[in-house]
Parts: sequence; structure tokens; C-alpha cells
Amino acid sequence: MKVQRSFGEKLSDAAIVIVNFLVVAVTLYPFLYVVSMSISDPVYAMRQEVFLFPKGFSTEAYKIVFENPDIWKSYYNTVWYTAVGTTISVALTVTAGYVLSRKSFFARTPILFFIAFTMFFSGGLIPAFLIVNDLQLYNTRWAIILPGAVGAFYIIMARTFFEAIPESLQESAKIDGANEMRILVSIMLPLSKPITAVLVLFYAVGYWNSYFSALIYLSDAKLQPLQLYLYKILVKQEMSLMEGVTDQFERALVGAQIKYAAIIVAILPIIFIYPFLQRFFVKGVMIGAIKE
Repeated sequence: MKVQRSFGEKLSDAAIVIVNFLVVAVTLYPFLYVVSMSISDPVYAMRQEVFLFPKGFSTEAYKIVFENPDIWKSYYNTVWYTAVGTTISVALTVTAGYVLSRKSFFARTPILFFIAFTMFFSGGLIPAFLIVNDLQLYNTRWAIILPGAVGAFYIIMARTFFEAIPESLQESAKIDGANEMRILVSIMLPLSKPITAVLVLFYAVGYWNSYFSALIYLSDAKLQPLQLYLYKILVKQEMSLMEGVTDQFERALVGAQIKYAAIIVAILPIIFIYPFLQRFFVKGVMIGAIKE
């Protein structure tokens, strides 16, 4: 039996559809604009005549970007920081979340207090720089990874997830002679794929997009990530990508378009990775946010 819907319900549904459409349009437009500018004919890009869809077609900007050795070096650095940093961060976060979820852990409450305290108060940039320098991490790869290896919010989220898993599983494993490490590796980790996927996504995006830490701690250009290289192009207006272009007219024609091509090159890997983790994302966030 078909239920007759009132005019108010139809109106509210229409309003929701319109609002969602506007949100999608506002979110999608900047990305489409950057893509269109990067592949349009350089003449239209220089005149700022591209608004949504490409005008003409040219891949000259991408050719210049990919032929530059500095961007490949920065790309390698970013991939290294993302892969190594995410691995270390997820391992530490999952371990800390599991330990703090155990009600039998005697220091559980004070440690949770100190972790939560860091979410609201910090020592500031200068003390952090002095610590990194005193530990001889300055101008090394580990200066990007170790100072921010663990996020307080992510520890709390992981802890909440582990608390939602019935303790009867752990008690059964202990009866069979398993220790805490065996329980974590053999029982908890296989059950924590949703929250692990969320942590991998959050940390990977954070490392991939990070440029401020590199700006503060890395003076050696050989160690700097892609985002810092992009920052120099977009904010400081450095045109190192144009070093191989000697023709002044071509430099003026393609100069503005190269910035958009560099942006696309920098964000494509994250865009490709996200769909593979999306199925875990919502489930992991919801489970990590609800306490049993």
C-alpha cells in the first residue's frame, strides 16, 4: 500500500536535495576549475577565460612539471614521509588505544588525562623547535615524523573502538594462555580493520599535505616534501619549474598554467587512494565514536 506523502514532506525533501546539490557544486567547482585550467590552451589560461570546462587542450604544463627533476625528488620525499610516518603513527596509536582501553591498567585514568590535556594546551612552536634541535633531529627526515607521530584525538578514538569489543573475547584468550600482545595481534587487530583504515586515511592525508613542519625543520631542499615545493610555487612565486624554458613568450604563456598542473599532480594520489578506504571510513568513525 502506497502511503500518500504530505506537501510539507515533499517540500522538505526538495529542500534537502537542493542544499545537497549546492554543497556538491561548491565543493566540486574548485577541483574542476583547477583541472580545466591545467589542460586548457595556455592562451585562454593566461587570459583567465576558463571558468568551468576547458577551452582548447594542451598538456604542455604537465610536460614541464614531469620533466623537472626537483618535483620527482620532492615526490619521493613525500611518499617516504607518508609511508613511514603512517606506519609508525598507526602502530603507536593502535597500541596506545588498546592499552588504555583495558580497565585493569592501573595508570589508565592519569594517562588519559594527560593525553586529553594536550588537545587543549601545547608548549608552542619555539619549545618544540628547541626539543627537535636538542635531539639532533633538525634537518633530518625524522623531524617530520617523530614530533607528531601520535595524535591525541586518534588515540581516544582507537581506545573507544577497543572498549566496544566484548571483554569475553579477551578473557577466553587469557584462559587459553594468550598474553596481552598475543591478544592484540591475533584477536584485536583482525577485528579493528575499520578503525585502522580510518587511522591510515587520516594520518596519510596529514603527512601528504604537511608542509609547515618541513618549512620549520628542513633547510635542505633534498629532504623537502612535495607540498613545500608547491608552497614555494604558489605562495612565494618561485618559478623553478620554468628553468628549462628559455623562450620568454612561452614562459609567460605557460607560467600561470604550471601552478594548476602542479596542484593536480600533488593531490591525485590521495584522490585515488580514498575510494579503496571509503567502505571502512564511515563504519570506523561511527564505531570509534560510540561507547557501549
